[in-house]
Amino acid sequence: MKNDIKRICVTEEKIMEIVKRLGMQITKDYEGKEPLFVGLLKGCNPFMMDLLKCVNLRCTLDYMDVSSYDGCTSTGQVKICHDLDESVEGKDIILVDDILDTGRTLNEVKGILSKRGAKSIKLCVLLNKPEGRKVDLEADYVGDLVPNEFVVGYGLDYNEKYRNLPYIGVLKEEIYSK
Repeated sequence: MKNDIKRICVTEEKIMEIVKRLGMQITKDYEGKEPLFVGLLKGCNPFMMDLLKCVNLRCTLDYMDVSSYDGCTSTGQVKICHDLDESVEGKDIILVDDILDTGRTLNEVKGILSKRGAKSIKLCVLLNKPEGRKVDLEADYVGDLVPNEFVVGYGLDYNEKYRNLPYIGVLKEEIYSK
């Protein structure tokens, strides 16, 4: 599996620094509030779990399973595979995802949560890939920038593989161009 990685672009140590920094900032920004963290499955899992350990607030969490990728290509269509278990009406939402790439998925989900009556919605992403953007969207909390290459690890996948890598790496092109 490690042989499939061209290079590491965000180390395990750097990820932990990012998580602590974002957790402290969210704690400060939401002091006196009880936000609902909404994670987008499956990629958010490692990031969200580590992030919540660094957030010193009363908070709740829920998940949505959404998809807009087929292999390494965005389809442009956002499909909800599993919806939230609780209402977002009147709540401060922190929408958590592994990467902001095209922006289509996060933009669509943000719109859905807004229509459902969320009091506020902030986006928190581990990685930002501005070169991939197809819609005008920026995250409120950003861990790190990544190059316009196909990255995997720490929740990010290629056909459900590589999520378990403890770092973010650039996948060798011959792996996903087969």
